[in-house]
Amino acid sequence: MASLLQQELAQVLQRDLPHLLGGGLVPSISAVQISPDLGVARVYLSLLLGADAPARLALIQEHTKDIRHALGKRIRNQARVVPELTFLHDDSAAQATHMDQVLSQLVIPPAPPEEPTEDADERPRLFK
Repeated sequence: MASLLQQELAQVLQRDLPHLLGGGLVPSISAVQISPDLGVARVYLSLLLGADAPARLALIQEHTKDIRHALGKRIRNQARVVPELTFLHDDSAAQATHMDQVLSQLVIPPAPPEEPTEDADERPRLFK
């Protein structure tokens, strides 16, 4: 059900209601989590290409009723109930970029050389 909602919401935002976003770039839907009773769906939007992500998210949240109505028209044959939609900003890509920067700044000293043992030439035995 979550993948169906993800596909159909992408179609709604791209084809059915692109005017709701003010002609800007359509956000990509990175994930949809749905409650066990199929009554509530959390839609995570990736708003990477815009610096005005909070404003774009607020615009989408303003039009949640219209988006849900258009979604209902598209999935009326597959689902009995159209879930309530909650739109959230997915900032996992920004967090991944931040973690890459932090890891690249780490200074890791090389490991000390291992001292050879007397049985260094011999293969290790599993059973003695």
